[in-house]
Amino acid sequence: MSATVRNATLPGDPPGGRKAVAVWSIGVAVYFVAVIFRTSLGVAGLDAADRFHVGASALSTFSILQLLVYAGMQIPVGLLVDRLGTKKVLSIGALLFTVGQLGFAFSPTYGAALASRALLGCGDAMTFISVLRLGTRWFPARRGPMVAQLAGLVGMAGNLVSTLVLARLLHGIGWTPAFAGSALAGAVVLVLTLLFLKDHPEGMEPEPSPHRGAAYVRGQIAAAWREPGTRLGLWVHFTTQFPAMVFLLLWGLPFLVEAQGLSRATAGELLTLVVLSNMVIGLVYGQIVARHHAARLPLALGTVGATALLWAATLAYPGRHAPMWLLLVLCAVLGACGPASMLGFDFARPANPPERQGTASGITNMGGFIASMTTLFAIGVLLDATGDDYTVAFGSVFVLQALGVSQILRLRGRAARRERERLISSRIETVHVPA
Repeated sequence: MSATVRNATLPGDPPGGRKAVAVWSIGVAVYFVAVIFRTSLGVAGLDAADRFHVGASALSTFSILQLLVYAGMQIPVGLLVDRLGTKKVLSIGALLFTVGQLGFAFSPTYGAALASRALLGCGDAMTFISVLRLGTRWFPARRGPMVAQLAGLVGMAGNLVSTLVLARLLHGIGWTPAFAGSALAGAVVLVLTLLFLKDHPEGMEPEPSPHRGAAYVRGQIAAAWREPGTRLGLWVHFTTQFPAMVFLLLWGLPFLVEAQGLSRATAGELLTLVVLSNMVIGLVYGQIVARHHAARLPLALGTVGATALLWAATLAYPGRHAPMWLLLVLCAVLGACGPASMLGFDFARPANPPERQGTASGITNMGGFIASMTTLFAIGVLLDATGDDYTVAFGSVFVLQALGVSQILRLRGRAARRERERLISSRIETVHVPA
């Protein structure tokens, strides 16, 4: 006897529930603190230039090195999460980014500060992939898009703390007390992770894995990369994330203050608007994709188009400074970049089996950070070469957007066909269960 399964939890699907929310919240708290530390330089860029006596190119090196480490760690972290589990990887990450933030507080030289940011980037790299894996282990698959968007939303709340709280502490109590004090948050989430985090619900332990030598690692990476959905996810992440990341991480405040003639307070409010817009749009995008899976690509491409249009209007404005209304709209639209980048994982997730989720997510997550790193470097070099001409420097945004869109359009057909094939195969395997 058989029954058709409709909108039911698939065999082996996690049940979710309050305990899932509690455990997942600990992992998200680690990511929240990591984002505070990651974006802390965004509100301290001008102070860092004065403290270490460096120009635009050297200043951008802080963020470039941090993102270089982050991007380079994504595939190794994905493999580590698949191999060691979420708790161990998150614990190591929390330890590293806390030490990095503390080192940045006390760094006496530019070189020491660079080393601290690299260590911070290494720890930060271990957080988001782990949180995504935690979500897939504790929540049903149908909740995946919303859980991922909520994780991104909490991360942006960390950015909000940097913009509102850390910026005030920095200008109130000074560099060392502000950064050293913030490092205490890292110690708190490390203790919570060690005491309370669990990799999976009881009774849902993953099957024992085979010997994981170099050949297995290469096979995991190659298998994930062969899936068009993984590559499409990478390019969606690449194309959507970096405009807001570059703006919030380093160059937004100098652009608004030096190029647009705003006060630091007003510029800080606009950065806050980007974060608030991100949080609102993240909830909207999560709901839309959860109900209409086909909306993923239109949302991603629409975000890219809107971002390009607003940047073009701002940079090409005929007056000396763009009007406030245009800057407000620009910052509101930049808030959509983070939620749109999360859509990349919604292409990679259904393209890969559970034992490869960490690796596939790591590949996808590299995209936006490679684009951000490239743009941070290009803007710094162009500012130095043109005497701080922000119009020319920020023109580099359009080059990377064009590259990303071309790759998305190239891969979208193959990814859609492959996803349909996997869905049909899954339905054949699960449509009949004993009644």
